[in-house]
Formats: sequence, C-alpha cells, structure tokens
Amino acid sequence: MDDTQVRPSARYHDVRYHGARHWLSSYVAMLRFDLAAQRNWLPMFLLMQILFGAGMAIIYGFYIGHLSREAALFIVSGAPALAVLTAGLIGVTMMVTERQQAGTWDFIWSLPAPRSAALASTFTVFTLLGIPGMVATLALAAWRYGLSLSVSPMVVPALLLSSLLATSVGFAMAQLIGKPIVTMAIVNALIFVVLIFSPVQFPISRLPLWLAGVHRVLPIYYLAQVLRASVTNGLVSNVALSYAMLAAWTVAAWAATAWVVARRR
Repeated sequence: MDDTQVRPSARYHDVRYHGARHWLSSYVAMLRFDLAAQRNWLPMFLLMQILFGAGMAIIYGFYIGHLSREAALFIVSGAPALAVLTAGLIGVTMMVTERQQAGTWDFIWSLPAPRSAALASTFTVFTLLGIPGMVATLALAAWRYGLSLSVSPMVVPALLLSSLLATSVGFAMAQLIGKPIVTMAIVNALIFVVLIFSPVQFPISRLPLWLAGVHRVLPIYYLAQVLRASVTNGLVSNVALSYAMLAAWTVAAWAATAWVVARRR
C-alpha cells in the first residue's frame, strides 16, 4: 500500500480524534462517567464539610465565650473556608487514592479521550460537589450566632474559585505522591495545620511575623479572604490580590497534575 492510500485514513483519524469537537465530546462523556461514579460521594462531602466548617465555628465560640458581633462575623465567614479545604484535602485525595488502588486511572487513561478532558471532568464534578456543603456550613454557622450576612454577587465566583482551588490542590497532591499511605499521612498533617495554625477564623495579625509571612505565600489565607469578602462588608481589604493568589495556585496545581499525568504510560 503506497502513501496515497494511507493519507486519507490518516486525515480521517486526525479529524475524528483531534480538535475542539472531539475534546468537548470526550469531556461530556467523562462528565457522565464521573457523575455516575461519584453520586454516592455527595452525602459524605456534605457531612464532611458541615462537620469541619460549621462544627469548628461553633467550637470556637465555646472556647472564646461571649463574642462581639464583629468577632462572631469573622468566625462565621471563615467557616466555608474550613469546609472547602477539608473536602478538597480529604475527600478528593480519598477519591484519587481509591481509584489508584482499583486501577481505575489506568482504565481512564486507556480510553480514546484526551487526558485533559478527563482531568477537566474530575475537577468540574468535585468543584460542584463542594459548593452545597459550603453554603450549608455558612447558613448553619450564621444561624448559630444569629447573624445576617451581606451576600454580594461575588459569592458565586468566590465559591467556584475556592472549591476549584481545593479540588485542584488535593488532586495534584495525590497524583504527584502516588502512594496512598504516604498521601493520607501528609493530608492528616495538613488538616492539623489548617485547623490550628491557619488564619481562617482568626486575623492573620495574631500570628508571629514569620508564620504570617508564610501564610502570605500559601493559598489558605487568600481563600478565606475571598469567601469572607463575598458575605461581609468591611472585614477584607485588597480582595483583588486574594483572587490573583488563588488563581495562581490553581494554575500551579493544574500544571503539576498535567505533568504527572503526561508521564503515565
């Protein structure tokens, strides 16, 4: 068979399995797959977020005792950040490691679909799964302290970007490490740091200067600031910087994930 007979089939292959249309159809197919596979995760995600988010907000009130309205508002507006961080670090890494052990990722990578479409589908599903828990956490914490929040239209991009960041970081970390036992050990340590040493439910000015400097590089502080600014007035300044830092960390997590996935055979 000469080259003139091979080229039409090669062109057909390129048209069918490359390009924006193929990527979009692959993304939709993977989205259906992920939604069907993860439908049982929604109750766990909701419970996890409410326990860590609203639960920690209520416990802080027990520690401190009588709270001024401003202090209570600060604690309540930080509750969704705890919810989304724990869901991203625990829930997403659990999903990734479970698929690693079951060999599901090997099956997914073998499909005739771009790996970027499979990753985009996973990020989409877990980003959307995180939002109901954040909303429920915020509502419960506000009800507990009898507060009325000043919800702005920016709550939509704040919720989406915060959930996307947590999902991306959790996914990238689990894919980079690749060993479930090591992954879960690191996740447990990170959760301890997030709950105890992160300026989510207390001002960053309360931290030692060196630790405050560390948090001004990491995304946790900025994630909390973005969410806080979307439901309060006057508690947050320089919101644009927080959005920029969140976006930068999200892109970095995507790049890390893409690098690891591209290396898989």
